[in-house]
Amino acid sequence: MNVGEVAAMAGVTVRTLHHYDRIGLLSPSGRTAAGYRQYAPADLDRLHQVLLYRELGFPLEEVATLLDDPSADPAAHLRRQHRLLRDRLERTQAMVAAVEKEMEARAMGIALTPEERFEVFGEHDPEQYEAEVQERWGETDAYAESKRRTAAYSKEDWLRVKAEGDDVERRFAEALAAGAAAGSERAMDLAEEHRQQISRNFYDCPPEMHAGLGRMYVDDERFTAHYEQRAPGLARYVSAAVQANAARQG
Repeated sequence: MNVGEVAAMAGVTVRTLHHYDRIGLLSPSGRTAAGYRQYAPADLDRLHQVLLYRELGFPLEEVATLLDDPSADPAAHLRRQHRLLRDRLERTQAMVAAVEKEMEARAMGIALTPEERFEVFGEHDPEQYEAEVQERWGETDAYAESKRRTAAYSKEDWLRVKAEGDDVERRFAEALAAGAAAGSERAMDLAEEHRQQISRNFYDCPPEMHAGLGRMYVDDERFTAHYEQRAPGLARYVSAAVQANAARQG
């Protein structure tokens, strides 16, 4: 493959490939009679490794050292990259879980100092979702009610709300692990407790509104990621339990 074809396939620029060649990180195996670069399959394998390490944040000098290590075979590189990617995924999932907890628990506004907000919610500022929340629900009575209630919440109030949410999610995960069906009394009772928490802390949440929230837990990948971080399959389980509980009360 010529340099343009390789650049298009790998999603990099020709200039990047020329730079890799100049510094000895990735030199093509051949040249045409006119002197144009030609890349063999082995070159493409090396480029794949280079790009993975770069995505993981390694500087080019360190990438070259890793790839040219005579004691490391391609399988060793893949194992290292897999481990590093899994570590990044776990950190990202933890960040997503924190953000989604803020979105669900906070919803409309927090009367906390920046220091208190960090203590309650960690490093992810929930204010960043205010515009989205207002665009989607700003004209609703629920938004206005939640805005009014939460404006007066103290740090202790938010810590209590967060603890309540964590507790019911933990028990949802336990019910799932125990094999309780989403439509069982155990799961539906937890869903009702979840609904009552929303009504008590944010806004009146009738069963049909709660069912809509349940659907959002699987339709919105951010909410899904939050529940999946706690237990695989939990988002769909909670969604089904919430909707079953709504039907039970309808």
